[in-house]
Amino acid sequence: QVQLVESGGGLVQAGGSLRLSCAASGSIFGLDRMGWYRQTPGKQRELVATITSGGSTNYADSVKGRFTISRDNAKNTVYLQMNSLKPEDTDVYYCHAVIVRTGVGYMYWGQGTQVTVSS
Repeated sequence: QVQLVESGGGLVQAGGSLRLSCAASGSIFGLDRMGWYRQTPGKQRELVATITSGGSTNYADSVKGRFTISRDNAKNTVYLQMNSLKPEDTDVYYCHAVIVRTGVGYMYWGQGTQVTVSS
């Protein structure tokens, strides 16, 4: 089994900052890409940022220059530093991990953490 445990969500005023963390544990040999997605009820889950085990990053256009993704491979943990937050960043944020086993990538999700940005 694979567990992704998120922390760091909360309520912040517009212009403020939050840092999300997600620790992976369990059967995580082959842990590859990790990242963050977000979802508003009734809408599709959308990519926020991802990072490979080698450190290559990818960001949604809407967060470029404001959010920074990083990871500590020794701790199997991914972080999302969110600065200059806007009300439209309000969402449930989900940690995502891909584990490669015998050439096949398996996707796992955390339980989600609420981020609310007040105007």
